[in-house]
Amino acid sequence: MFARLREDITCVFDRDPAARTTWEVLTCYPGLHALLLHRFNHWLWGIGLKWLARLGSNIGRWMTGIEIHPGATIGRRFFIDHGMGVVIGETAVIGDDCTLYHGVTLGGTSWSKGRRHPTLENGVVIGAGAKVLGPITLGERAKVGSNAVVVRDVPLGATAVGIPARIVEDRSEIAREIKAGQMGFSAYAVTRNEDDPLSQAIHGLLDHAVETDRRIDTLLKCLEKTGVCKADELATADKFDPQYLGKIVD
Repeated sequence: MFARLREDITCVFDRDPAARTTWEVLTCYPGLHALLLHRFNHWLWGIGLKWLARLGSNIGRWMTGIEIHPGATIGRRFFIDHGMGVVIGETAVIGDDCTLYHGVTLGGTSWSKGRRHPTLENGVVIGAGAKVLGPITLGERAKVGSNAVVVRDVPLGATAVGIPARIVEDRSEIAREIKAGQMGFSAYAVTRNEDDPLSQAIHGLLDHAVETDRRIDTLLKCLEKTGVCKADELATADKFDPQYLGKIVD
């Protein structure tokens, strides 16, 4: 019991730079208070004292502004930052080292008595105001952006943003796309169907850059075929270097 409490306090220091002392965390962090109350209420729920468990969770909501159903399963080193407005449903399952910010809802989408709430695997982070709905699974180390609405599974290590949420590829995937010359901006969480002039302008610039790159590649290949420049020069030269391009023109 005390080992768990030490873990819960330590994880606050790890994830919130505003935390200064253990006493401050124990007395001033509603997320920790809600978690401690939930652990007791979940034990009551497990031994069949369901009404008493629900009463305890209701008291916890009054005290902290965080509503956690006593039937929810929560792992170790769970951290709720700020906490106000967090709702966690009955059949939700949360793994170890997960973090939720204020206004997050882990909700259901049906009146079924079975599993109807999300499962969060280890290391998941959910931003402020996000809604994760239905019996879906968020893979290990997945992240959900602020105010996103997630209604389908999120793969391991991926990030979901937007309404409805879309999957944003990781940085390694972005690097592979750029290396392959398939540059796009969806990986940066900006889509073409957003009514955002800045987003549309960025897409236009990127499309123009990709098309220019493609045309220069085609031109250099044609010049190589005609013998104007050598293949080894093409392989080592910067095709955007003005001196190199001037040499070809000359």
